[in-house]
Amino acid sequence: MSENEVGCYVPLKVDLDGYEVFEPTSHAGSGWGPNMQHGGPVSALLTRAMEQHVHDGSRISRVTVEILGAVPLSTMRVRSWVQRPGRRIELLAAEVEAETSPGEWRPVAAARAWSLATRSTQHVAHHADPGLPLPNITGSTDTGFLDSWRLGFVGALEWHVDGPVGQPGVPTVAWLRLAQPIVAGEAPTPLQRVLAIADVANGIGARLDTQFWTFLNTDLAVYLFEPPSDTWIGIQAETSIGHDGIAMSSAVVHGADGPIGRIAQNVLVQPR
Repeated sequence: MSENEVGCYVPLKVDLDGYEVFEPTSHAGSGWGPNMQHGGPVSALLTRAMEQHVHDGSRISRVTVEILGAVPLSTMRVRSWVQRPGRRIELLAAEVEAETSPGEWRPVAAARAWSLATRSTQHVAHHADPGLPLPNITGSTDTGFLDSWRLGFVGALEWHVDGPVGQPGVPTVAWLRLAQPIVAGEAPTPLQRVLAIADVANGIGARLDTQFWTFLNTDLAVYLFEPPSDTWIGIQAETSIGHDGIAMSSAVVHGADGPIGRIAQNVLVQPR
């Protein structure tokens, strides 16, 4: 796989069972291991599949992704369905399987999404989190915090870090934009961009040195009370670490016009 490949996934075909089949590129890679995929593009690919079931007049307001194990950089197939149909509320589902040997597939990630009917509530709109101004971004920000992570998918993002990094009690603020599409030759939707970037919150809010610690998230939950619309996504993230190796990453998601949602991740902390 080459760094010059465009997109995190190359579409191959729709198989006889109705799965969409993709080949991951180096842009889908993880910094945790040479043959692992980052959770961001996997989450966006699952979201892409579920978006195909959203009706006019509705939108996805919550997506949860369960990572069932290390996702290898091998051929993948994705399917989606409506788990709970409804006129105003629908539950959508998707799963990703990775090819472990010719013709053998293993589930590696699953997702659920609530799709809700929309109507105007402009007269009662309220944002609990204060907004963050979109900075004047003229280029990516390079810091020591990012240098150790600029591999695979993290390297497929444009970064602008705004404020202090790694200070306990002070959430890190980063503005990010996809520099690669999720699927080659296809423009990602605003929701796909948010889900891809949201999985980076664990790293943005990290307070541990990656030379000595690993902190892998097992899931991703994204709640969006406003529809995303911007290419630059702001993540205001912090991580709380317990006393027994379990942590929680939480973040506020921002667009250019203010906050649009929140992120939560369950995290396993271990010494290297």
